[in-house]
Amino acid sequence: MSLLDRRSLLLALPLVAAACGFTPVYAPGGTGSELHGKIEVQDPEEIKGASGADAYFLVQNLEQRLGRGSSPAYTLDLTLSTREEGQAITADSEITRYSVVGTASFSLTRLSDGKVASSGTVRNFSGYSATGSTIETLAGERDAHERLMVVLADQITAQILATADLSAAAE
Repeated sequence: MSLLDRRSLLLALPLVAAACGFTPVYAPGGTGSELHGKIEVQDPEEIKGASGADAYFLVQNLEQRLGRGSSPAYTLDLTLSTREEGQAITADSEITRYSVVGTASFSLTRLSDGKVASSGTVRNFSGYSATGSTIETLAGERDAHERLMVVLADQITAQILATADLSAAAE
């Protein structure tokens, strides 16, 4: 393919995307613009299956991405579970590395009619080393949990923005 053909393709790409009904998420009228600041995220204490710190960090990250719902049109209900798995084991059967595995289910519900606009489940993991001192290991474990909540919040946000059905909100 010649350089000229590549340039033509790149210049035509926005036109092709517009023709298929593609709307950027944060463009005027896009899902991101319509939802920003209109979602009330569930209180950390009410999240099913979550420890206090994990629930707090997940809600904090979701509110950073979706905006804090001052006059909410939607509620975001969550279920969160985490578990730790040993990953690296020495010949003496000592675990030197752990993975923190997290699963979060979410449901975005429209307050006006109680219908679910988006729902799903996301999974991911983060890891930490257990070879340092007790303080280093505890700090690594906490950091791994915080990083996992960032990743889960990113995945939840991406799924909501990509799949939310806002059709009734416009009516």
